[in-house]
Amino acid sequence: MNILVLNCGSSSLKFQIVSTDDVSIANNTDKMLAKGLIEKVGSNEATISFKSLTASAGSTNTYRITKPVLDHKDALYSLMEWLAMPTTIIDGISTTKDIDAIGHRTVHGSESFNSSVLINNSVINELKTNIELAPLHNPANLKGIDAATEVFGKDIPQVGVFDTAFHTTMPEYAYMYGINYDLSKKHRIRRYGFHGTSHRYMGIRYRELTGKSITDTNIISLHLGNGGSIAAIKNGQSIDTTMGFTPLEGLIMGTRCGDIDPTIMEYIMQKEGKTLKQTFDLFNKESGLLGISGVSNDMRDIESNMESEHQRSILAHNMFCYRIKKYIGAYLSIMNGVDAIIFTGGIGENDDISRQKVCNNMEYIGLQLDENLNKKTIVGAEGKISSKDSKIAVYVIPTNEELMIARDTYCIVSNKKIVE
Repeated sequence: MNILVLNCGSSSLKFQIVSTDDVSIANNTDKMLAKGLIEKVGSNEATISFKSLTASAGSTNTYRITKPVLDHKDALYSLMEWLAMPTTIIDGISTTKDIDAIGHRTVHGSESFNSSVLINNSVINELKTNIELAPLHNPANLKGIDAATEVFGKDIPQVGVFDTAFHTTMPEYAYMYGINYDLSKKHRIRRYGFHGTSHRYMGIRYRELTGKSITDTNIISLHLGNGGSIAAIKNGQSIDTTMGFTPLEGLIMGTRCGDIDPTIMEYIMQKEGKTLKQTFDLFNKESGLLGISGVSNDMRDIESNMESEHQRSILAHNMFCYRIKKYIGAYLSIMNGVDAIIFTGGIGENDDISRQKVCNNMEYIGLQLDENLNKKTIVGAEGKISSKDSKIAVYVIPTNEELMIARDTYCIVSNKKIVE
């Protein structure tokens, strides 16, 4: 089955076309056929970058162009045009009729969705209700669904895969905030958590690598990129996570501040004369690694500047790793120990320096890295990076959210059980 996986942002559209017909992550039949990104959607100078990956062509075919793309429908029509070009060679794909189903990365399912679902009018109405909880993401996701319906037709099945769904297993004492209970319930204020599709994949892939059962999957999953979150996964289920009501809570990230005393907001507004929106923009877009270092939100730039003893870059890196280590300690406590810690995401998969610093001085729990394995497990490599004597295993597992979305879409369309 050929699945079109869509990730629609407010001004972007990212896609993959995945061929899959199995529910086991370990099978070898999955095939990524194409991928692409359209940026600056809604402008006359949108950038389009598509890539077809096909054995018949024997190479990677890349298509790049800048042109007007006025909305998400226009973006999908651009994809249709590319698929129909004689120069576009994709195994099993020549027109949009060869797409069997569409899977959408859907950010916020609130408490309404604890798993992926077939999209229908009821689901769309519920997503609209949740806009107030995700004003930046859900409207874009809805635009993607509407655009796909117009471009591909009403008969093609569409599936929503929610970032929040994996975390709906958190107990009430973990997801509630210490504010008035009635107010929390009235306005749906709670920790929702995000990156759930990635954390879920970590649990599934860990079981494939170790042969463990879902009830014997006790891990701490670290999704570290420009956005970052940690999940405590006990018996295969999320019991806590660092992101909260929004993705702002938790770790220090590329441009997000993470955990912060809320009175700082009022203090900055008074001292700097900022509006509420300006202050939120400060915490979301001008803080984190960027705000601390004054250099960049990219960890590669931070570490490059550390080599020349740039003190604010060193501080940013220390704060970043410290916050991760602190949460690992907290989750080790609530889980009464774990079998493995897993790194994923752009930083988690490629930054051996940060991994080393996070795992240093943890002998009290018997954690030891293998320095050579840590250094060479980068650029898409997967495997264990802990030493043979380490009591807690440490893995690097490249995330694959698109595969999870494709798999869930396949299962729902085929009436098969979704892999937990």
